[in-house]
This record gives sequence, C-alpha cells and structure tokens, in this order.
Amino acid sequence: MASLRKGKCYRKQVRPYTRTSKVKAKSFIKTRPANRIVRYNMGNSQKDFKYEVLIVSKEDIQIRHNALESARLVVFRRLQKLGNTNFYFQINVFPHQILRENKMLSGARADRLQTGMSHAFGKPMGLAARVKKGKVILSTKVDSENLEAVKDAMKKSIPRLPCRCSVEIKKIDSS
Repeated sequence: MASLRKGKCYRKQVRPYTRTSKVKAKSFIKTRPANRIVRYNMGNSQKDFKYEVLIVSKEDIQIRHNALESARLVVFRRLQKLGNTNFYFQINVFPHQILRENKMLSGARADRLQTGMSHAFGKPMGLAARVKKGKVILSTKVDSENLEAVKDAMKKSIPRLPCRCSVEIKKIDSS
C-alpha cells in the first residue's frame, strides 16, 4: 500500500543534503517525481480586473505539491460558479525541491531486508515548494461584484495548506 507521510515531516526548511560519493552515479538523484499540479493559470487572463485577492504565507515553510493541488481544487471549484470569464486565478509558487524518503521496515526478520542508515540517501517521493514569510502562494484577480465570493473561496483553501496564511485584498491601479 502506498502511504503518504504527514506534512509535518517536510514542513521545515533545511538545507538539502548533497551526497558525495566516489561512485559518480550515486552522487545525484536519478529521477524526478511527477508534479501533481495540473494547471497554474486559470480563468480570463486578458481582462483588466479591479481587485486582487492573495493568500500570503506568515512563515517560512515547504509546501508539498499535493497540498498545493488540493488548495487549487478548493478555490477553482468555487470560482467556476462565477463563470470562467469573471476571474483570473494563479498559483504563484512552483515545487522545485525533491523530497526523499528512506523507507524503514519493521517486523520479524526486517533486519535482513534493509540497510538501515548506512545508505540513507533515500528515494524521491515527492516535490515541495519553498515559501518564505510574506510570499504570495495563490492569487486571484476579480471585479468588485464577485469580491466576497472570491474572498470566501480563498479562506476555504487555507486549511489545505500546512502553514499559517492570511487573505489580503489589493486594489489594482489601472494607470
């Protein structure tokens, strides 16, 4: 059964471990997991909107790609009710960081099946976006008649993200 570790395992931002080996093939990650985020830009990108609703991080954190996709789905499903020409929704962070996991076995005779921590570089399990404090995670541009609906949709996506976030509304100056 494929299991997903809790988000708190990957929340902290630490410097990625770089493996150096005498054998060149063991000094780098061979594969990159597939990104789960389907789309980064949705809605009408051509229209000039009056307001921008932002989700801003209040702490330094790593956000996994499946958490970003989950937040995107929550917001986009609510925004589609407004009509696809009445908003422009965008994910502003990209998951570059490769997360690795050293699988540990437990149970009878598990000591013969694994190497423990002697070869603990780990296999790539997912991707994460590094987000600094004050960085915009999600943004939506909208007109004044749909502002409350967008604000509510953005608030509903905050529990899907593993950090403390705030919703900010900015008026766009079209000059």
